[in-house]
Amino acid sequence: MPSDPASERVADRQLDRGSDRIGSEPGPMDGRRLDQARHQRHPAATLTALQQYMIVTANYWAFTLTDGALRMLVVFHFHALGYSTLEIALLFLFYEFFGILTNLYGGWLGGRFGLRLTLWTGTLLQVAALLMLIPVADSWPKWWSVAYVMVAQALSGIAKDLNKMSAKSAIKTVVPQTPDDHDKGEQQLFRWVALLTGSKNALKGVGFFLGGVLLTTIGFQAAVAVMAAGLLLAFCGTLVLPADMGRMKQKPGFSALFSKSRGINVLSLARFFLFGARDVWFVVALPVFLEAALGWRFWEVGGFLGLWVIGYGIVQGAAPALRRAWGQSAPPAVADVQFWSVLLTAIPALIAIALWRQVGQSGVAVVAGLAVFAVVFAMNSSIHSYMILAYSDAEAVSLNVGFYYMANAAGRLVGTLLSGAMFLMGGMQACLWSSTAMLAAAALVSRRLPPPAAS
Repeated sequence: MPSDPASERVADRQLDRGSDRIGSEPGPMDGRRLDQARHQRHPAATLTALQQYMIVTANYWAFTLTDGALRMLVVFHFHALGYSTLEIALLFLFYEFFGILTNLYGGWLGGRFGLRLTLWTGTLLQVAALLMLIPVADSWPKWWSVAYVMVAQALSGIAKDLNKMSAKSAIKTVVPQTPDDHDKGEQQLFRWVALLTGSKNALKGVGFFLGGVLLTTIGFQAAVAVMAAGLLLAFCGTLVLPADMGRMKQKPGFSALFSKSRGINVLSLARFFLFGARDVWFVVALPVFLEAALGWRFWEVGGFLGLWVIGYGIVQGAAPALRRAWGQSAPPAVADVQFWSVLLTAIPALIAIALWRQVGQSGVAVVAGLAVFAVVFAMNSSIHSYMILAYSDAEAVSLNVGFYYMANAAGRLVGTLLSGAMFLMGGMQACLWSSTAMLAAAALVSRRLPPPAAS
């Protein structure tokens, strides 16, 4: 662990006094000795922006693998024990609810104490949440199992959103500044955001598949133990990050928790509807539909959902290249948010109509519709993730990103609860129509977005 900051400052003053004694103009050998001494005191200070980005991204990747795998483990394990879709949805209630609070206060903590602290806290909380699940037993009363797992999921939800907020805010702080060419800097920012977001979702898909495989091969308890050990190893790699990464020069007060930017407020509301629309049919209803209605086995469902999220992540990561291929060389703008939102709205409606009219096999309609949904949703998400940073400055980025992902978590919470409830009421069609309504709301809200420079 790093030493106390106060003692480090004392050591630096001693080094500076030593350099004064050497002479007002030290020779090359003296300068090298001082550089080596300072590097021993502050190894993080020598990290380039790209190296910091790679360390943050690697930790985020490891975290995402455990997050995706844990989602599949919980859904399938408790569905096999006879839990209803609504009861399974309730297991994730605290996961999403505490994600809302975490994003709100996590952004403030990141701005006040630095993103390294929030990244560390998120990673270690996920390790604790995984270890908590080891003693879960089939013999436990249902009410106790639900309550206990909800607490573990609360820790996991806090961990996930601390980690995500830290990783995405860090990009804005380490991307190279290009004051002479604004568009070049924004394009670089878009590429780095797309790579982080796309690779994260691709690995979350691998995590879905990993969760299904681990549950089938070694069982629930052993699976969470293995994941806790792996994530703890990944945490060790973040110990070299600089302590002041993302820390605001002027400490933010609690009044800074809520955004005062119209652009960020409108984009956050659109994000609420966008991710609620995804999770209302994807989180609980879809895995249960594939397993119960179509007769797929656990590993087949996990593998399919894993491939879906991997493909979705690949499209997200390739969004800048796809836009260039379509002749769009400028950074994304408000018109892009609006176009992709309207296009996405039609897809779950068409899938619901195909199920209602019984056009072909229901499995084909859902699988084909999911493939199209993945591409269009990925473009939406990638452009959204860029726009929130475009609306932010580097100084207050963690506050704005935290507020934005608070809306994201609120949308996931509503979508998760509706996923279990609507599936019980009207099956997959009810979930798809709910998704269509929320996407239409996202498209309408996005019409109020101002240009980033005017926000």
